[in-house]
Amino acid sequence: MTLHSLSKWQLVEKQLLRQEKLTDKNKAEDTNRPAPGADRTAAPRPARACAEQRREGPERRAGGLPAELAAAAEEQQGGGGRARVGLCVLCGLPAAGKSRLGRALRRRLPQRPGWACGLLSYDELIPPEAFLPREAGAGPAAPSPLLPRWKRSRRELLQCLESFLRALLTGEPLAAAAPQPAWGRFLACCRGQGLLPSAGIPAGAGGRWAPAAAPGPLYLILDDNFYYQSMRYEVYQLARKYSLSFCQLFLECPLECCLQRNRLRSHPLPDETIRLMAGKIEMPDVKKNAWERNSLILKSFDCNPEDNEQIISLLATALENPVKQNEENTEQKEADRAICAASAVHQADQTCRRIISQTMKDAKDKNVLPSEMKSLAEELNKLKADFLEDLRQGNNLENQNQYSDPATSIISSFQHEATNVVNKYILK
Repeated sequence: MTLHSLSKWQLVEKQLLRQEKLTDKNKAEDTNRPAPGADRTAAPRPARACAEQRREGPERRAGGLPAELAAAAEEQQGGGGRARVGLCVLCGLPAAGKSRLGRALRRRLPQRPGWACGLLSYDELIPPEAFLPREAGAGPAAPSPLLPRWKRSRRELLQCLESFLRALLTGEPLAAAAPQPAWGRFLACCRGQGLLPSAGIPAGAGGRWAPAAAPGPLYLILDDNFYYQSMRYEVYQLARKYSLSFCQLFLECPLECCLQRNRLRSHPLPDETIRLMAGKIEMPDVKKNAWERNSLILKSFDCNPEDNEQIISLLATALENPVKQNEENTEQKEADRAICAASAVHQADQTCRRIISQTMKDAKDKNVLPSEMKSLAEELNKLKADFLEDLRQGNNLENQNQYSDPATSIISSFQHEATNVVNKYILK
């Protein structure tokens, strides 16, 4: 395999590992270095004793939180502090390098003073059988029969994440948010990364958590394809609901490169699956969606040493600008209006066509001349086009009752105007 066929994140991860080793070495030297004026003959504090002290009851501090989160919680206990939490979405085609980048960030971010990080890999939290076709003969008694299992699994994972966030931010008990085995997989994932105490250890008085507040933030990295903008928007909505930070890392990789890497995997996906996803994938669009402003598009096939700094900068920027609960999502509202308007225009167009057809029939029954029937049809069609354009632009909504339906209002007005037009021909 040539160097160019390697994922850039293999190189980035090696760089991060070297930085971590240097950081650990510097920390060890600082620990053993005597303070100015101290007795330099005194023996340095054994590293083993430090480790034992760190292990001394970490899960029982601050209501059962792990040591890192509990320490932050204790600093602001009673001070009204609130945890600083960020959600970072990794997205891109399969084999673009998302998982390797996620693991590199999982190792690197905790090296920053006070920072903590958790990695939620959808490949590990959603079982492969969720993507298999629905069993033949599955009846209506099955849960959500109209919802594919993979969609159901994604929804359950977000429910688990929300339960975790609610407990972390409010101190409420951590309640099961999804049926087994989905909830069990989520708990195991969190415990394996030190985000939750080990199984069997009590959570503290009342079984409640204390908020893990500043000074150190917690970043949760969601690793999946997220090829539809709507998939990422669900995570953004969760961030907005709890006033969290939100950002996106999109790994752009040529299709053929992804196919080549995928074929080297122990359990490769079918080529056709990746090709279909490549045709559907939606890259972050800041101009269209303001909520995607904290996004970074990385060329995963081109090793760039500046990428690591750009990623950290993006995470820090997003952390300083959490999504506000009352923040108006103008672009999303405009998109919703466009959908509603398109539906209203379609309904009005169909109804106006029927009105024109009936009006032409009435005119013929009233013995309007064939030469005038053509002029009548042109006039009615122009009238319809003008009314529909007003409906698209919302010009006809200014003087409407707030409870009226735009399509119904425009149809009523068109009916009135069409009657006036045809009467000109009939009453000649």
